Amino acid sequence: MGLLADRMRPAALEEYIGQEHIIGKGKLLRRAIEADQVSSILLYGPPGCGKTTLAHIISRHTQGEFVRLNAVDASVKDVREVIDRAQDAKALYGTKTILFLDEVHRFNSARQDALLPAVERGTIIFIGATTENPFHYVNGALLSRSTLFQLEALTSEHSLEAMRRALADTEKGLGFMQLRVDEEALQHIASMANGDIRRALNALELAALTTPPEADGTVHITLDVAEESIRRPIVKADESTQYDVLSAFHKSIRGSSDAALFWFLYAVEKLGMDPMVFIRRLIAAASEDIGLANPQAMVQAVSALDAYRTNGWPEARLNIAQAILFAVESPKSNAVVMAISRAMDAMDELKSAEVPLHLRDAHYKGAVKLGHVGYQYPHNFPGHYVKQQYLPDKLDGMTFYKATEQGSEAKIKHNQELRRRQDGV
Repeated sequence: MGLLADRMRPAALEEYIGQEHIIGKGKLLRRAIEADQVSSILLYGPPGCGKTTLAHIISRHTQGEFVRLNAVDASVKDVREVIDRAQDAKALYGTKTILFLDEVHRFNSARQDALLPAVERGTIIFIGATTENPFHYVNGALLSRSTLFQLEALTSEHSLEAMRRALADTEKGLGFMQLRVDEEALQHIASMANGDIRRALNALELAALTTPPEADGTVHITLDVAEESIRRPIVKADESTQYDVLSAFHKSIRGSSDAALFWFLYAVEKLGMDPMVFIRRLIAAASEDIGLANPQAMVQAVSALDAYRTNGWPEARLNIAQAILFAVESPKSNAVVMAISRAMDAMDELKSAEVPLHLRDAHYKGAVKLGHVGYQYPHNFPGHYVKQQYLPDKLDGMTFYKATEQGSEAKIKHNQELRRRQDGV
């Protein structure tokens, strides 16, 4: 018979819950679905917001072939087989093929490249679904050939609507049972499901099937029963809380391994925040707070990004934690930040900056006549360094990057001092 959530999956646009901003009456996507004229699209939104259900509805409205692949499992070979079949169907029968690719953010660049020519030629119509920002994970060429639709997180009201439909539906839902469900029980399930309709319906079905009937055969679902059916609440962090936790994470990178690790895990595991947000912040901190005091911090942070893209969550949790701990335990320096600040201030004071003649491009006839000569090649001098002007005239002699004595920067500072003595400064 299947789970209630599967039985109640909407098969038509009239049954679809939420996302009125893209499939409401008269909206572009709704008109395209109803006319069976869907072009390549990307559906972007949080888990449980109805991306797969919307693709399911499209599959029921099209007269063409509908193929579904999951990016986690699909290979280049799988994609090419779909393309080959689509070419045959189009050539022999004039039939179009729609390829639905779930979790497209897990589809690496090579597999996206294999897909692109078929999309460009119109051999297949591509529908991708992702919970991650497509601008970070989808090839620019594929993204430009697809219309992006952003789906919003569903609410407890949407879960309530879905549960009430299930209770009233005698064919696919629970309407065939003698159920009496207290309103506070429904409200609790909807609240705990946090907008995830599948989770709400699964909890409702569990409550209905496991609660002993009363003497008259009625199954009474009370608040206590509901609490037993969906025991683990999901903490939903508002935008302010998310910013606070992210701020605590970054500040902890400067001083506490324990705190940095805690805030990262708390945000992802408890609040449901995207690990990518913290990896990006870690990469920023690698230059902002560590810099050349330990250049390997940047390498560790970017490697954690690669690991997350390759392995996903929770497999990459160890890799990300390693990069976080490496950053916290590294010597710290904000010399990169200060160098940028000094350079920006100097730039703002100038109306324009002319390149010194000896630094200008001299790879053309006539350069010598224009005075573009005098550049000294440092590798021809002892220590591979020679004193000469590099900055514009008005900034000559200024110092933007001042290395500290922290970690690897101590050696850089020593080299800077040697050069200054050699320059007679």
